Amino acid sequence: MNSSPSARSPASSPVDSALLDQSALSDLAQRLVEAARRAGADQADAVAVRGVSHGVEVRDGRMQESERSEGDDVGLRVIVGRRQAVVSTNDISGDAVTKLAERAVAMARVAPDDKYVGLADPELLAHDFPDLDLLDPNTPSTAELEQRARAAEAAALAVPGITKSGGASASSGIGGMVLVTSTGFHGAFLRSSQSISMTAIAGDGTGMERDYEYTTAPHASDLMSPERVGRVAGERTAARLGPRKVETCKVPVVFDPRVAGSLVGHLVGAANGASIARKTSFLKDRLGQKLFKDGIRIVDDPLRTRGLRSQAFDAEGVAVKPLSIVDDGVLTSWLLDCATARELGLATTGHAHRGVSSSPSPGPYNLHLEAGPLSPGELIADIKQGFYVTDLIGSGVNGVTGDYSRGAAGFWIENGERTYAVSEVTIAGHLLDMYKTLTPASDLTFRYGVNAPTLRIEGLTIAGR
Repeated sequence: MNSSPSARSPASSPVDSALLDQSALSDLAQRLVEAARRAGADQADAVAVRGVSHGVEVRDGRMQESERSEGDDVGLRVIVGRRQAVVSTNDISGDAVTKLAERAVAMARVAPDDKYVGLADPELLAHDFPDLDLLDPNTPSTAELEQRARAAEAAALAVPGITKSGGASASSGIGGMVLVTSTGFHGAFLRSSQSISMTAIAGDGTGMERDYEYTTAPHASDLMSPERVGRVAGERTAARLGPRKVETCKVPVVFDPRVAGSLVGHLVGAANGASIARKTSFLKDRLGQKLFKDGIRIVDDPLRTRGLRSQAFDAEGVAVKPLSIVDDGVLTSWLLDCATARELGLATTGHAHRGVSSSPSPGPYNLHLEAGPLSPGELIADIKQGFYVTDLIGSGVNGVTGDYSRGAAGFWIENGERTYAVSEVTIAGHLLDMYKTLTPASDLTFRYGVNAPTLRIEGLTIAGR
């Protein structure tokens, strides 16, 4: 990625030290846990979440909106026997800690029994907290964010064929979490985030087309430059002009990296331990089976340096580590927190996530499907007729059955080359069949929370005219 000019701009300033000080949140979480135990809880944990965001939007060279928000929220989970309750608040003052804890315990005592509830076993808790370099030491000012958005918009409008701006935005923020448990765990982390986005419009009347580009990263130096964001948004939009419809057919379909990660997301959503426990997943009987070709690996890595979703412990304090969900084409693991692991008779994989008002549930961190040996050009070279997908519309994926049907736009492939734009079609198949024929290209980059290279799937149905 290119270094953003903002990373060295004098308009950027050191992060306010008060935002980095989580000692008050840590103290609050500790007091909540202690109050819950005094009120009669057998076990308790408290999570405190800090969120700070600052963003601007520019359209036609003028500032349209500037917003800033700050807030600390706290949640308390108590367990009495095999019953649990969760309460949350953003206002702790006076004797509110004691009252909140007493209310939570009273709620737990009348909650239904759940034999799988409970805190993580102490031997599973994290003790080492590696530096994952998640916090940019500088924060951009409003003027710098506006400068980024203006530069992205100007670059898009300079692309031939672009007629209007759909708006450019730039934002920054800091988020963090403190977790304290009655079993002695105490952990905290902070991460920054910065982003730039641009939407461009080409054509006019009924022939208008739009597309976008964005970049996001914890550190400004890892962002694409605003100029590149705008240029790519403009070029993508202009390329969509004059789309055609195609006849209904069955052809190879190639997914651009921007949308290829969705196929990984569908798999990991179905491999979520909560769905497996409820038997609402098309993968429920597939653990240990070969779903992909040889060599295919899908990895979840919570410890990636500067990763968008990296952290050293999960929402139950369990130590985390990289996990190969698919290894050499074989489905090797579910994503599990402690409760779903107990229900399935397995061990947690350290994938608990949690908000202040909910109990833990499984979810991924930084997902990626590993690259293959072929370049994107080589991947499509032998396709006589096919479809290259750049945009997916709707959510027609059934996680229970695995049926796949989504609106799509992109480009028709003829004799190994991308040709004219295509829109208003639907691609359909079954995820298990799609995974069997999936072939990755070599162009994997780490830009999103879920990353994949260009992917080719054989024999999908294109529903056209």
